[in-house]
Amino acid sequence: MVSCKVISGDAHVVEPPDLWTERMDPKHGDRIPHLVRGESFDKWYCGNQSMGVMAALGANSGMRFERAQEMVRDGRFADVRPGGYDPHAHIKDIESDGVYASIVYPSIALNLASIRDQELTRSIFAAYNDWVAEFCKPYPNRLKGRPLILLDDDVEAGIAELQRTAEMGLSGALITTTPAPHQTYDDPMYEPFWAAAEEMDVSLSLHSGTTRPDPTEPDASFISYVAGDRDTKSAAVRINLDHWVRMSLAHLVLSGVFERHPELKFISVENDVGWVPFLKNRCDSTYSESTFAAFRFKGDTLPSDFLSHNIYYGFMDDPLAIPLRNMIGVDQLVWGSDYPHAESTFPRSQEILNRLLEGVSEDERIKIVGGNAANVYGFELD
Repeated sequence: MVSCKVISGDAHVVEPPDLWTERMDPKHGDRIPHLVRGESFDKWYCGNQSMGVMAALGANSGMRFERAQEMVRDGRFADVRPGGYDPHAHIKDIESDGVYASIVYPSIALNLASIRDQELTRSIFAAYNDWVAEFCKPYPNRLKGRPLILLDDDVEAGIAELQRTAEMGLSGALITTTPAPHQTYDDPMYEPFWAAAEEMDVSLSLHSGTTRPDPTEPDASFISYVAGDRDTKSAAVRINLDHWVRMSLAHLVLSGVFERHPELKFISVENDVGWVPFLKNRCDSTYSESTFAAFRFKGDTLPSDFLSHNIYYGFMDDPLAIPLRNMIGVDQLVWGSDYPHAESTFPRSQEILNRLLEGVSEDERIKIVGGNAANVYGFELD
């Protein structure tokens, strides 16, 4: 299809049942993430809080194309595709799908961002980061793990973990789409972290499904969503997941974060991209109404300039991505397969990319399916 190596800017690992029990301090007791075997399915728990079911994380790979009616959220870890937790099987699978390399994100650990206890969450994230570094180690130029970093009220701890994971060979960081309760990313407290990421020349990800919970006003619908419950509230949350990333991007841009840190890069992951032109326009129009926007940029710079330069936008098979590519920015679009999750393009990624990119020039294809991912994630391609 294209003459470059295809990179999936959004693939996943599926954490094995013993990941946290083997790596975390026993002092946390049953709050250590663990798999509970039910009568017909396995389910993750932290203490008495349900954190998600197993099957959608990798047991339904490819089924949506031919056997969608057989897809279920319930299932066993034994049903998960081996490529989710075995790096050699992962490479074999993506090669069969015409993909050269993957940036890998967590699966159940995304849901664990909803745990309120900060000390516990940092321990969970650190254990995951250790494991995913081991997962990627056999293929350092083809598998890049995205470590989980919690900021909340200890930004210095976040910087230390960013530095530690970089030394382990991991790529940049995934921070929660929204920060601690009653905080937003325009707060000056986060400035040292933005500066550290810019100085280290690493990008930061905002992945769907990683909002921090409010301990005083728990969002039951969001917890229901991450736990995999079937109800209208959780479905509505899934439909509107881009709400949170749009809010955080607006806070970052309108507070001047990217003017102060011009080389800082973010990527929106698994939020689709059809909303990007709308966000650019609304940011510019709101900024132009000086009664709303307190921070003023130098010269004639507009918010959309930062949204077009400092932010990358991940998509899978969003039908609006290519028709709107010039409004979003061809240099900012990053394709990902979401392997091995239920909604993944695997094993038909090439077929889907051919359909999506019909009529697109070779230069633009090269950027969208590999070049942009290499830039934002730090892959070195021949």
